[in-house]
Amino acid sequence: MKLLRGSELAAFIKARQAQTVRSLTQSDGIIPKLAIIKTIDNPVIDLYVSLKQRYASDIGIAVDVYRLQQKTVPDMLKQLNHDVSVHGIIIQLPIEHPEATEELVNMVTPDKDVDALGANARFDPATPMAILWLLSGFNIDLQGKRVVLIGKGKLVGKPLAEMLQKSGVNVQTIDRSTRNVSAITLNAEVIITATGQPSILKSNMVSPGTVIVDAGVASENGKTVGDVDEELFERNDITITPKKGGVGPLTICALFENVIMAAERQRLSG
Repeated sequence: MKLLRGSELAAFIKARQAQTVRSLTQSDGIIPKLAIIKTIDNPVIDLYVSLKQRYASDIGIAVDVYRLQQKTVPDMLKQLNHDVSVHGIIIQLPIEHPEATEELVNMVTPDKDVDALGANARFDPATPMAILWLLSGFNIDLQGKRVVLIGKGKLVGKPLAEMLQKSGVNVQTIDRSTRNVSAITLNAEVIITATGQPSILKSNMVSPGTVIVDAGVASENGKTVGDVDEELFERNDITITPKKGGVGPLTICALFENVIMAAERQRLSG
């Protein structure tokens, strides 16, 4: 079995980003800044926020975290949208009242929507970008390959399918309405799964030689798990992301790539 360890690539990307941020700060006096808004407290959200803070600190990016009541978020967004010292804005999901998610993310100005959740964001979303970085970093060319994408979610599946199609990759998407799923996956050369449903991709659904990227995140018995079944990790005839250190490390890299890009765009337009 060959493992696609995103953590190995992340170290190189992080070093490059730190150098870019140093150049922005020393040459142009710009310190890239990310604002994170959260409306609820729980251990998972707090962990995600702390990981972002730690990564940002390592590469020289400033992070401000705002813990707000949801009713005050629109006013804060107006303030942050007009604050030239803030280059990226994230609304940490889930929020207190999830039914308002779309309304709030679309209030983030497109030039600062580094999570790319709004309809007019000027960035690629982090997880799809991380998946493409991972495949490219391990020299896996998707052109001419039979690529299957499991999941059509707003955060990963849908934007990834659009990015792949724009680059000329022929991708077949599977969702809950798809029939004969095993027949489709058995014919695939590359499978990317992002459903958040544990063990949705089983060993008997995968042919020898297949490349598998698991971008699913779910909780099962108190543990964070992906979409692929445990049996797949016992096979020696496939290439697969590890249980930890696959897409995840590159996702945070991709997010801060957007923050840096936002700061550079501001410099060029200023």
